[in-house]
Amino acid sequence: MRTHDYFATQKALPVNDLIYRNVVEATRLTRAGQLADATAFLLRALRGKTKSVDARDEAAGNATAETASRSIDLAARTVEAQSLRPSPRIVPGLERGTHGPAARRPVPEALTSFLERVAPIGPDIERGGLARPWRVREPQKLPEGARFLEGVYGDHAGQRVYKLYIPSGYHGQPVPLIVMLHGCTQSPDDFACGTRMNELAEEHTFLVVYPAQSLSANSSRCWNWFKPRDQRRGQGEPALIAGITRQVMHDYSVDRRRVYVAGLSAGGAAAAIMGKVYPDLYAAIGVHSGLACGAASDLPSAFAAMRQGNGLSAWDAGDRREFEANGRIVPTIVFHGDQDTTVSPCNGDQVIAQSRGVRSRELWTSVENAEVPGGHAYTRMLYTDTGGRSILEQWVIRGAGHAWSGGSPAGSYTDPQGPDASREMVRFFLEHRRPEAGV
Repeated sequence: MRTHDYFATQKALPVNDLIYRNVVEATRLTRAGQLADATAFLLRALRGKTKSVDARDEAAGNATAETASRSIDLAARTVEAQSLRPSPRIVPGLERGTHGPAARRPVPEALTSFLERVAPIGPDIERGGLARPWRVREPQKLPEGARFLEGVYGDHAGQRVYKLYIPSGYHGQPVPLIVMLHGCTQSPDDFACGTRMNELAEEHTFLVVYPAQSLSANSSRCWNWFKPRDQRRGQGEPALIAGITRQVMHDYSVDRRRVYVAGLSAGGAAAAIMGKVYPDLYAAIGVHSGLACGAASDLPSAFAAMRQGNGLSAWDAGDRREFEANGRIVPTIVFHGDQDTTVSPCNGDQVIAQSRGVRSRELWTSVENAEVPGGHAYTRMLYTDTGGRSILEQWVIRGAGHAWSGGSPAGSYTDPQGPDASREMVRFFLEHRRPEAGV
């Protein structure tokens, strides 16, 4: 739903609608590089001298909102004003993928201040209320000897920053590596906080790297899982994520047979893509509230897949045949809430079906039902090989929505009442090694 359509159907206070229209106009001016005009406009708005944009500017504002609506925010909780504010977790100056004179110029203090004030006044489509602002948290306290470093990687496909957690128990010995792909509107720090993956890294001694999506690539920081270019090996975001993985493997002592990738929502969809197009790099994948590789090929099909799944994968048939022909099932663990209204739970079924591929008859299926004390019940389906080893796992959490199961309430989009997805993913990952060293 477009933001303007949302306000047209809600009984919002006139002042909220007025402020929103002013933000759209200021956003248009900012993106056009007219920072002085945007600042002056907002200063007039703050003083009550701007009643609304005129008909010409309103049309331009509608066009801007139309552009924003195309950014596939799986969580549907941001407003365009928020996309102008850099993540407090990303080091200023490292967003080098942004181009143009407007991107290189700092946003005036008056504009930043205004956006901070109006950020909570925007549509929260999922809950029908107000969008919450990006929460700024105090830096997490690290155990003695641990490090949480920032880095940047670039190649022909672009450039991305990332954060790398090095546990205190790492002293140069070969250890596993887990790549964590955040969801829309999230940052590496937020995702690390919500999933508690760094705590598990301390417990089991492995490295965790968190690639960060850039605002220049997607205004809601969603991974572009629905674009054909970002579904292929050696291109777009898969090339960047694989490049970050290999850079960490080069810079640190990583067991090349124990490299894994997982993600939430748009990040989960990206993880599914990585498992398909880089089966020689990742030993196993984790998909939380995500979609199968090739579930969409453009924006309309992306929204359709999110609502009702996509039984016919849009992934090129030639690519499917190529990767099914290699005969290897990439071990996959899937989590999805059965009350997820943002990404339909049927997408979890499709991730499992795609992972089984042509070798589905070789797996034995069993079902377990259990409940978290004081929390959600869940169903766990296991697909095991002839040796009894779990190759695929699908967890369906009863009553859960679009959130990381068992996550910390200090992070965004988490559900503390669910089974611990992070711990179960780590357990599943460490049970699997690639049969041959990756590249």
